[in-house]
Amino acid sequence: MLKATLVLLPALFLLACADKTAAPVAESSEKVIAPAAIAEPAIPTTTDLIQAAMNGTHRSEANKARDIYRHPMETLSFFGLQANMNVIEISPGGGWFTEILAPVLAKSGSYSAIMNDPEKAGSERAKEYYAKQNMELEAKFKANPELYGNPKVIGIDMKAPMLGEAGSADMVVTFRNVHNWTGQGAEKAMFRAFFDVLKPGGVLGLKEHRAAAGTDPAVSAKSGYMSEESVIAIAAAAGFELKAKSEINANPKDTRDHKEGVWTLPPSLALGEVDKAKYLAIGESDRMTLLFVKPAQ
Repeated sequence: MLKATLVLLPALFLLACADKTAAPVAESSEKVIAPAAIAEPAIPTTTDLIQAAMNGTHRSEANKARDIYRHPMETLSFFGLQANMNVIEISPGGGWFTEILAPVLAKSGSYSAIMNDPEKAGSERAKEYYAKQNMELEAKFKANPELYGNPKVIGIDMKAPMLGEAGSADMVVTFRNVHNWTGQGAEKAMFRAFFDVLKPGGVLGLKEHRAAAGTDPAVSAKSGYMSEESVIAIAAAAGFELKAKSEINANPKDTRDHKEGVWTLPPSLALGEVDKAKYLAIGESDRMTLLFVKPAQ
């Protein structure tokens, strides 16, 4: 038995050595590559959306030419515009700022245009003017629903304005309109309506043609200008607090003493070819840019 065991031991030793020296199994020469992560599309910022709207083909070249005077990017950024806000624009006229505001708000915010109700106009001439203005703005929206989304057009009586549900808006904006309301004795009612429709902490951003300090607003409004202190006083009487001022839209070339008031300057050029080069060299009017806040309650 011992002899048999001794005979088996060398055989087992050779078998073990053979296992240790056996050629390793060849590995695949192809490397396994993990699938690349799919990049999430960048979410455009409000600044991106403003710039895209400014560059859009829906804006005429004439409107784009006004950017150097009206500074839409700087102005809307100063106001604190965000794409998810509920924004109300007061008296947008032909819709110069509307062409930028409404597309920015189309996806995640809301935009409302407050227009004069023709039926509340004091004369047939005003009725026709307001009706034409409103029709043109609505036609602009209907012609490009993918761009403008679902904006609202609300007609009001400026002497008794109702802008929407109380405390529903994040921002109210208006551009070069305070002199119109002052001239018609509607400025107090309008600013109070702005205050009422805003949420606590909501903001009012406005631009206006700027008269010299100390100018009587009842007089200057007829030429399209308002003094800065008079506008601030109207807003304060409605309950607003002045948050900030900006010189974004200042123009020191504007002497404010033109024959046809602010309408002497571009884009109106009320004197036609008379001294046209002079007024083009001045450019658009000197403008205040003010930001007010409705105090948090």
